Amino acid sequence: MRIVFAAGLVATLATALPAAQSNMAQPEKFTAFAVDMSNTAPRRNTTPVDITITRWTTDTERDGLKEILAKGQDALLSALQRLPVVGYINTPGSLRYDLHFARQRPSGDGGRTIILATDRYVTAWEAAERPRTIDYPFTIIQLQLDKNGRGQGKASVATRITQDDDGTIELENFSSEPVMLNDVRPVK
Repeated sequence: MRIVFAAGLVATLATALPAAQSNMAQPEKFTAFAVDMSNTAPRRNTTPVDITITRWTTDTERDGLKEILAKGQDALLSALQRLPVVGYINTPGSLRYDLHFARQRPSGDGGRTIILATDRYVTAWEAAERPRTIDYPFTIIQLQLDKNGRGQGKASVATRITQDDDGTIELENFSSEPVMLNDVRPVK
């Protein structure tokens, strides 16, 4: 299933933003309430999620990923894993997951869109048995924030990223629905 926030990722990858994008005085922290709407969970799972961004991905890093995507998803995954850690996400009782891509772009209402990406955790069983899910190695998060830093978001926990011959970037979500991030708000 193609997911709606592909346009946000494409715009964020294509948009050149000020050089200050990569410099942060202090980390930005958000909290949200995640609701798993997918067809892969046995029941609707809900949990708080914390997101911390410590630095923004630079234009050079972003451009490198765009070039590597033309070589295929495996090359993109390898390149993403080699990028510096730009933040992390975690839920209660879980290990934190490092983020390797964080970009933002302004929205018309004084808010902004933040796109986060990382390689997805793959279990030992999944690596050994290689089910269909192994072809969905990325986690992509999109946050839509208002001028006060509040809003909502979506997370595609298992995503495939491909590029068509015409350069169009497509995201394919393994599940039928992304995880909804409700009540996103900044943490002081």
